[in-house]
Amino acid sequence: MLPAFIWSTWMLINQGRERPPAQLVVIPFFICLLLYWCLIQWGRIPQTTNSSASRNALPLGDAEERLPELPPARPIDRSEEANLQTCFPWSIYYLQNIEYHHQAVVCRGQLRSKPEVAYQTIRENVERHFGDRFLVLFQEGANGKPFFALFPNPRSLEAMRGLRTATTRPMLAIGLLIVTFFTTNLAWFDLMKQPLSLATLFQGLPYALTLMTILGAHELAHYLAARRYKIRATLPYFIPVLPLPIPLFAFGTFGAFIQIRSPIPNRKALFDVGISGPIVGFFVALPLLIWGLAHSEVVALVQKPDLFNFQALSPKFSLLLTLLSKITLGSALTAETGIKVHPVAVAGCLGMVVTAFNLMPVGQLDGGHIVHAMFGQRIGALIGQVSRILLLLLSASQPHLLPWAIVLFFIPARDEPTLNDVTELDNRRDLWGLIALTILLLIILPPPSFLTDFFKL
Repeated sequence: MLPAFIWSTWMLINQGRERPPAQLVVIPFFICLLLYWCLIQWGRIPQTTNSSASRNALPLGDAEERLPELPPARPIDRSEEANLQTCFPWSIYYLQNIEYHHQAVVCRGQLRSKPEVAYQTIRENVERHFGDRFLVLFQEGANGKPFFALFPNPRSLEAMRGLRTATTRPMLAIGLLIVTFFTTNLAWFDLMKQPLSLATLFQGLPYALTLMTILGAHELAHYLAARRYKIRATLPYFIPVLPLPIPLFAFGTFGAFIQIRSPIPNRKALFDVGISGPIVGFFVALPLLIWGLAHSEVVALVQKPDLFNFQALSPKFSLLLTLLSKITLGSALTAETGIKVHPVAVAGCLGMVVTAFNLMPVGQLDGGHIVHAMFGQRIGALIGQVSRILLLLLSASQPHLLPWAIVLFFIPARDEPTLNDVTELDNRRDLWGLIALTILLLIILPPPSFLTDFFKL
């Protein structure tokens, strides 16, 4: 994350007015890659450890985590081990080995049925013998073979100790909603560089209401999808921020989010929860953006167009914006003209920006959930690493993408596994995943030269 920290510092010092010099982008990036490789090689050197520490190393798929060096605690006793063995019918999953790790049991064998059948059968058998003591995980190991792991169920432990964690906090959600409404209303005057007075106090309402509608629809879709799969989730929380003349701080909000408070049951649920927000947010923002562009004005274009100069916006920052602007404004839009954007269209543009950022296939962003569900945890993490590098390279020709590229380097590329992380998606969901990634490309890629020549832009 050191390159991202260096680039962020540069952006804050220069308030986003200048791009970092090429050497400041390239040198830290490659030096840190080399340093990262050296640290990995150093970590592979065998270390002298006692036997109890080596027993605490629990492999979870391709990500092996070193657990704390504590005395090994058997989650089940000898008498319960026989019950555990009966949970694995030989015709479903042929159990070959049981490994005890710190507060976890790993069961390895050979899969002899469909993954969804195996997980459902064995989970039900474990629940019949052990109640809700354990969470049953089904993952692929580094060798590509699926294995089961039993972990203590946090909800069961909470019930035993008489603890209850509040999931929904409606007063907090409403309070953040009200505060964000005021900060986004104030941000409009900074974006338009207009003085705030009693006479102009309500001019930011169309922008604030439209933006919060798009963000709210995005997070509400996540929330309803989570509830559909009986996943514990908080209500949508808006993130207010006082508007500052710095990129990412100028819009009155950092967006909204929900918190997932229970494990995701499978990749199907992960996909549906992940894709619901961007798709709903996109289809809410699209008609609002079209209406706002239709009510915008065509003005003379400044010499150095800026993505966030809504007084004279060039539509060539985005392929989607180019297409929609030409459809709505027609021949009045030329290479020498820009758009004085209507407040609703400003919010629509920012809604598209939020949608595109969330669709980035990295880590725990919505796009990271989507590629994890489509391709598996390991391939999804690889796609995340490549996506961060590609976006950084694209920012060399599209400077407005540099803040995104910097933020993505602060986000871990690997997503959290689901309980059943082996069962793959159906073709219909794979198609929707490709549609979501296509929407991402339409928003972030600039229009090709043949298209701008055809439209005379």
